[in-house]
Amino acid sequence: MIEKVVGNTYLLCRIVDTIEDAADLSPQTKQNLSQLFLDAVLDKVAVGSFVEPCLKALAHYGNQDELDLIAHTPIVLRILHTCSQSDQAAVSRCVSIMSEGMSYFHGKQTHAGLKDIEEFEKYCYVVAGVVGELLTTIFSNHSPAFAKNIRGHDELATAFGQALQMTNILKDSPEDQARGVSWKPADISQKELLRISYQKLQDSLSYILLIPKTELGMRRFCFLAFGLAVMTLSKIAQRKQFSNQSEVKLSRKTVMVFYTFTRFAVKSDALMQIFFNATSKSLRKEI
Repeated sequence: MIEKVVGNTYLLCRIVDTIEDAADLSPQTKQNLSQLFLDAVLDKVAVGSFVEPCLKALAHYGNQDELDLIAHTPIVLRILHTCSQSDQAAVSRCVSIMSEGMSYFHGKQTHAGLKDIEEFEKYCYVVAGVVGELLTTIFSNHSPAFAKNIRGHDELATAFGQALQMTNILKDSPEDQARGVSWKPADISQKELLRISYQKLQDSLSYILLIPKTELGMRRFCFLAFGLAVMTLSKIAQRKQFSNQSEVKLSRKTVMVFYTFTRFAVKSDALMQIFFNATSKSLRKEI
């Protein structure tokens, strides 16, 4: 089932992110663990060769749930191996690009930020754009109608993932700065970053609209992530400056209301477009 492969991919990506988020690990240690994890996913080494040194390196890591996930990596990989060969290949490609990409960027963590906008987009690709490509492959494997619609529009899949990551980077920037890291490009204004993110969101909506109305689960899965990103970016645009991500965090009530709204919205292209136009009004005003 499509839910199984998507959920399994999320867990694998979360393991990669945990290594990335470990502030007390050196770039070299992160690179070594990322390579071990990739080798385990690709069946080049026994999974224990990754789990044991990873848990040892993360002995002082604060998130117990993520440590438990790493400890259960063997189970996650066993579930992956029950998926179809085509889905397994897509997941392996995604994890490979993400692990190798993050390994490359481990040595580029600086307070000043990434070199330029090109490097920023590359980072957003290896962290999330590739996930958009993975979803497209999985959706296509399970929906011939979507496979037909998306043909020739691969860039929209990449933009979907990048838009979500750009939102996270902007939202998390105060906390990143506090630990001496910035994933924003140096010498690029907040206004310009919001403009680029807005363009990616436009492409993201175009991507979602290519998913057939007969695939409401796929539509809702993507529209949920998309809508939360739109609302978050709009709050960031209104704030201009903020010192903590809690200042731009969506309230639980807002999230629950939107969650209910998606049940109806995904049945109508027009309703999704109206939501985007209305919610992003303040964002467009600032850019």
